[in-house]
Amino acid sequence: MEHFYSFIVPVYNRPEELAELLESMAMQSYTNFEVIVVEDGSDLRSDKLIAKYSDKLEIEYLDLLHSGPSLARNVGTRAARGTYFLYVDSDCILPIDYLKNVNHYLENNPVDFFGGPDRASEDFNLVQKSISYAMTSFLTTGGIRGGKKKIDKFYPRSFNMGISRQAFFKVGGYPETKMHPGEDMVLSIELIKNGFPSGFIQNAFVYHKRRTALTRFFRQVFGFGKTRLIISKVYPETFNLFYLAPAAFLVGCIFLIALSAIIGFWALLPLFLWIAMVFIDATLKNKSVITGVVSVVASFIQLCGYGCGFLGAAWTLLILRKDKYGVMKKGFYRVRTTKN
Repeated sequence: MEHFYSFIVPVYNRPEELAELLESMAMQSYTNFEVIVVEDGSDLRSDKLIAKYSDKLEIEYLDLLHSGPSLARNVGTRAARGTYFLYVDSDCILPIDYLKNVNHYLENNPVDFFGGPDRASEDFNLVQKSISYAMTSFLTTGGIRGGKKKIDKFYPRSFNMGISRQAFFKVGGYPETKMHPGEDMVLSIELIKNGFPSGFIQNAFVYHKRRTALTRFFRQVFGFGKTRLIISKVYPETFNLFYLAPAAFLVGCIFLIALSAIIGFWALLPLFLWIAMVFIDATLKNKSVITGVVSVVASFIQLCGYGCGFLGAAWTLLILRKDKYGVMKKGFYRVRTTKN
């Protein structure tokens, strides 16, 4: 069975990356789809770029004041005509059979929402490959974002996420709050709470460029850690001990460094063992010693940045008891859409 799909793409000051995404969409082997690009108040606008693809894609361009990705996705979805809505970030590139693989999966597994993994392309630069490794490796995230087959409850993320029309409007769409990142996780939780099981499509992966600088990557994963704690506060049933791992890694590093000042270098052996494992694994996977070195740095940033965000939010919410993030306010996560 063929489905008609609507790609919803919010974009904020990324016309060059959007061009690569649109080019990959124009090359799709499965062509029964439309594209809706939502300009989220960008200074670097994409309107001229969209015009270039008007003869290659069935594409619509919406222009908003800067309101954040949740509102942009909801506005784009209200304008969409598809039976399934597909959400990808503007810094992603789709393999030629991406949509073909999605449609094949849904023919045999008619779920209401789903997602796939992300990975690095061969032509990504050194930092992008290293950050991709840090976000997908078993040694850093347990492999939960890199295509692990066995997943109990899969929570699709908006860099590679699909939702049926029925499911989207049943739960009201993305939460329109100031919490970012994390709004896609809230949507996935709401979908599961409303009885919609998720599907993981391993071969429907995207090439995800992520951040292009390690400093920006730190700010991103710091936000991930912070919102992970916030989400656990709002949805305590979703908490998993695995979420404590980055914070434990951070505390463990500090402890080992302090211990080494007392008993000497040998206290740092567990840390150096982990560094060696990451270096060897990243070097072999990327066939580059330099990428292996930078991947060690990116992996430290991923775990320590996430841990800092998580512990900072825990201190504010659980120790100081300050509702700085508004997690106890009624309607924190829900602004319902009206179209169906």
